[in-house]
Amino acid sequence: MALVGESGSGKTTLLRCFNRMVEPHGGEILVDGVNVSEQDPIVLRRRLGYVQQQGGLLPHWTVSQNVGLVLRAMGRTDARAVDDAIALVGLDPSVHGPRFPRELSGGQRQRVALARALAAGPQAILLDEPFGALDAITRGDVQSAFERVQRELGLTMLFVTHDLAEAARLATRIVVMRAGRVEQEGSMTELRDSPATAYVQTLLASAATLLEALRTA
Repeated sequence: MALVGESGSGKTTLLRCFNRMVEPHGGEILVDGVNVSEQDPIVLRRRLGYVQQQGGLLPHWTVSQNVGLVLRAMGRTDARAVDDAIALVGLDPSVHGPRFPRELSGGQRQRVALARALAAGPQAILLDEPFGALDAITRGDVQSAFERVQRELGLTMLFVTHDLAEAARLATRIVVMRAGRVEQEGSMTELRDSPATAYVQTLLASAATLLEALRTA
C-alpha cells in the first residue's frame, strides 16, 4: 500500500504512527489486529522493518554489520540470514558485505537499507520515500529490486511517496492524503475511474500530464 500526497499532507506522520515513532492523539493503529499503543515500542519496531529516505546506515559499520543490526538487537547472530537478505536485494554478500556505506552508490545504499529491514523476518515493512533521493535510472533499478522482494516474500509493505506513477507501479492499493486526511483509498484503476474528490482528480491529471511530457520529450 502506498501513501501518496503533497508535502505536508501527513504521509510520513501516519507511517511513523505504525511503529510508535509518532504517538497519535486519537484513533487506533492496529498491527495484526493489535493496537500498537498496547505494545512495547522496542519490540514493535523489531517486528516492523523500517527504511528511511536516506537509508540511515551507520557509516563506520560494514554492509553486513548494518544488515545484521536488528538481529543483534534481538540477541541473534545469524550470518546466513544477513547474507540471504543482502542477496535478496540483488547484492553479492561476499563482495558487498565487507564494504562500508561510503564505498557504495546511492542505489546500493538503499538496497542495503532494505536488506536491513528484511533480515530479521519482520511482519511488515514501512518505507519513507525510499527512492526519493535517487536519480531516475538508479531509482528504476532499485524499484525493480523492490518488486522482486515483493514477489518472492509476499510481505506487507506500506510506503510513502509523492509520485503517483511510482505508487501505481509498486502498490496494489493507494491512499491519497491531503492536509492530514484521507481523500481516497483504492487501486489505481479505482482512483482513475472514480476519483472521490476534486483533489484526487487534479492529482491524477497532473500525473498524466507529466507522464505524457516525458513520453514526448
